[in-house]
Amino acid sequence: MRFFRCAIMSWAVLWAASALAAPPIAAFGQLPTIGDVALSPDGSRWAAIVGGSTTSEVQVREVATGKLLLASPAKDYKLRALQWADNDRIVLTLSQTTQIRSQDFLFADRGEFYQILIHDLVSHSWRRPMDNMKLTGNFVAGPPAVRTIDGRPQLVVAGWTTTGSSFKSTLFRIDPANGRAIPLETGMPDTVDWVLGDDGKPVARADFEPRTSTWRLLARRGAFWQEIHRETAPIDRPELYGKGRAPGSILVESPKSGEDEIYEVDLESGTWSPPQDYGESILRDPATRIPIGIVRQGLGTAAHEFWNADDQKLWGVVARTFKGELVQLVDWSLDRNLVMVEVFGPKSGDAIYVIDRKARTAGLLSQRYAQIAAADLGPVQTLTYKAADGTDIPAYLTLPPGQPPQKLPAIVLPHGGPAANDRPGFDWWAQALASRGYAVLQPQFRGSTGFGAAFRTSGYGQWGRKMQSDVSDGVRHLAGLGTIDAKRVCIVGASYGGYAALAGVTVEQGVYRCASSIAGVSDLRRMLQHEVHDTGDSQNAVVRYWRRFMGAESVNDASIDQYSPARLAAKVSVPMQLVHGQDDLVVPMEQSRIMASAMEKAGKPVEMVVLPSEDHWLSRPATRIAMLEAVLGFLEKHNPPALAPALAPAAATSR
Repeated sequence: MRFFRCAIMSWAVLWAASALAAPPIAAFGQLPTIGDVALSPDGSRWAAIVGGSTTSEVQVREVATGKLLLASPAKDYKLRALQWADNDRIVLTLSQTTQIRSQDFLFADRGEFYQILIHDLVSHSWRRPMDNMKLTGNFVAGPPAVRTIDGRPQLVVAGWTTTGSSFKSTLFRIDPANGRAIPLETGMPDTVDWVLGDDGKPVARADFEPRTSTWRLLARRGAFWQEIHRETAPIDRPELYGKGRAPGSILVESPKSGEDEIYEVDLESGTWSPPQDYGESILRDPATRIPIGIVRQGLGTAAHEFWNADDQKLWGVVARTFKGELVQLVDWSLDRNLVMVEVFGPKSGDAIYVIDRKARTAGLLSQRYAQIAAADLGPVQTLTYKAADGTDIPAYLTLPPGQPPQKLPAIVLPHGGPAANDRPGFDWWAQALASRGYAVLQPQFRGSTGFGAAFRTSGYGQWGRKMQSDVSDGVRHLAGLGTIDAKRVCIVGASYGGYAALAGVTVEQGVYRCASSIAGVSDLRRMLQHEVHDTGDSQNAVVRYWRRFMGAESVNDASIDQYSPARLAAKVSVPMQLVHGQDDLVVPMEQSRIMASAMEKAGKPVEMVVLPSEDHWLSRPATRIAMLEAVLGFLEKHNPPALAPALAPAAATSR
């Protein structure tokens, strides 16, 4: 089997990284040099969200020459996604944390609102669709779909229309050539999802009524909609996943069997197939959008399985070209001749390559983080250890570059969610910590996704209980191997991981010498009550999600107080840091203030860092860097590695 010849394309030198010295912390904390990246349909151009330490911008370049065709800064917007409408027009999805007030719309609470922008590379102009449509907000539910209608590429995007106090999900058709938007289809107030046909018109829709937990699937019948299925979804509702493999079918993920499984549903007959194996994600033909394969995620792998023998043969050549490294599909041209992949490993670092199937070349597009070379990265190991009750807990371990894995200072970095998981490949946070001399453990505690339904459901009701001890059992395992020094371990995390950091020094004792919580929950009951107050609905999906993991019978269940760190502040005997963004709409900053107040009342020292104008996801590069510098400064003070480089002061407000 022949391999692709690796070539450094002409523009790659623009992003050349240097391994002469360890990168500054800002190199890890800034937004990726190459974030979202996409090939034009004909493969002649590529567009990317290019990040830096202060802002991000959109760039478009020619594939053959690297010639810059567009460089446009994001300014105050947060760039969320990028795609091509056709060979001459790109579409951006962006967001702002704001409050909507207009003649037709009024949202009393601040929210994260999404808009789309279209850039025409021929006329060099930007267009903002839907701005002047009556009874229509100029915001959308997410990125648009591209469909060819009457021989021309068109955008179809979900938004809302209103009549009085009633809001209805509405599909809009947008002509990218002029930015003109027209309503295409209006659903009901409880419509939550759509599936489009090849002509851009909806062929299926889903409605969900939260009060009764009723989910309904409807199929288009001429000018009318007909219900073809309904089920009760008390916590997890089904999701639509687009076209199926068979003509006239769609894919639906449903928990109706007791597990989340994907089914192929025939829209004409309403017949459901047996559960189908679609791995962790679906690979689709870029032209027809029909499924052509799956990605099967492992702890340290992302196996691409194509059903067509020629496609699988091609991918085998791609994988062998980067032998020993993790290779993942990013995008491809409409004819699938140009293939864009992300490669992570000891030779490539974290890089984007463009593969030309006809020329049989693999050209480096860019390192995803320009200042970080392959030699700067710490090696990532996968492991499985036993929890106290014998459950196997998968984990990632990132080691400091060039140091033997013996008696290392360590940071435990539990993920958020909790129904989420860390993924194989480059992790900017883990690599930043490892670059400063720490071994970084990322445990995939029970309740995590990606390891089967039984493993996920075993976390229900285990918030602060076995989900917490799963994390500290990893510390004991590595200490027993001699990899880490049990007396030099701190815990750091964000969102649910921030809770785990606080619980690690309140619910648990004697494991960690310091704890840093970023946007963590500190009072479980207060968090549930906030969510009810915020939405006006005690049965909404978020409340049900939290209650299931917390094991709470109701939002006023006092039994969960024993797992609330703010109510256990008197037990804290080690340094604690709290970091929170002012614009966090997922876990309100009140949760960190509650913890800080409890610590002060208990006479315990606490450091609080406020990130101005930052959301839950650390979307802005300046505050993301500030968070990383503040956390590393705290760790190096209270759990110093053998050699700790000096850090610049954090550009955040400390209180």
